[in-house]
Amino acid sequence: MRKRHSKQEYEDLYDEAYDDDYDEYDAYDEDDEYENDEYEDDDLDTDERFEEIELEERGRLYARRKRREKQTEKRRRTWKDYLTTGILLIAVCVLCYSLYQLAGIFMEYHEGEKEYEEIQKIAITQQTTEEGTDIFTVDFAALKQKNADTAAWIRFEEPAIINYPVVFNGDNKTYLTKTFEANDNKLGALFIDGNNKPDFTDRNTIIYGHNMKNKTMFAELVNYQDKDYWQAYPYFYIYTPDGKETKYQIYAAGVVSDMAENYQIAFESDEDFQNYIYKTVQSSAYATGVEVLVTSKIVTLSTCTNVRDDERFIVHAVAVSEQMAGGAGEAADQSETADTQQ
Repeated sequence: MRKRHSKQEYEDLYDEAYDDDYDEYDAYDEDDEYENDEYEDDDLDTDERFEEIELEERGRLYARRKRREKQTEKRRRTWKDYLTTGILLIAVCVLCYSLYQLAGIFMEYHEGEKEYEEIQKIAITQQTTEEGTDIFTVDFAALKQKNADTAAWIRFEEPAIINYPVVFNGDNKTYLTKTFEANDNKLGALFIDGNNKPDFTDRNTIIYGHNMKNKTMFAELVNYQDKDYWQAYPYFYIYTPDGKETKYQIYAAGVVSDMAENYQIAFESDEDFQNYIYKTVQSSAYATGVEVLVTSKIVTLSTCTNVRDDERFIVHAVAVSEQMAGGAGEAADQSETADTQQ
């Protein structure tokens, strides 16, 4: 007699016989015919045979349902996996692109810094005499061989990083993205406003420079937001191709609008210039007490704040003395401004 199987036995047989590699074309077809000898058993009576067939049929239907459930679950897992994998790939791509951008910026900064270091080696001579006096000279002939737009050299004792050539070519765009040697670079160069004369004979000469994240160019100017810093380092020097060294004393510093009157260059009268001096003093973050006369020459240094696009950090300084570079003698006498520092 054929052995009868329970429902549980058919479920167990299903678990052993079927795996995840299910093909939907293998699904049970209700129209399939059973083999004639599948249920042939001379010892099996009619009732037992129908019961056996019923159990077999239940087992097949159960297997079919389970297969469909597994196939649905497999499809659901695949969709989720694709989504997760896609998000992961996008994140990896963004990270790689960001790293690439950062590497490019780092290399660009490095190349710009290296260029200016080489220029300093070529053009600058700095010595200390036996008396302890520092002699700083600039080889403008060497600089002009590199760039005919050379107009000056600016030097701070502190922040010492501000020690660069200054150029002039009549516009305010070229050197925003080109270095002293005209290489494309975000460092740019320090340049005189195109509306100025390049020889610093205007009442107010403006020099622009970038506020770089690597603290080069004019980035360190923002130290002058702090009055204590100004009290420690109130002076800087500008050297020109005519051999002169002019000492400037900072009398105002602060944040202004990029459209502020601080950027005025031409003045119709002494009174107009006096009003300008008053406005620059009023825009300062603190009072310095440095006297500026209507006969004075001013240099304005301007850079971005990196806070708002329409803001600038600006430093105003007045010429207090002038001599031939290297201390070779007085080139012109200028009245020392009062050194009163509040």
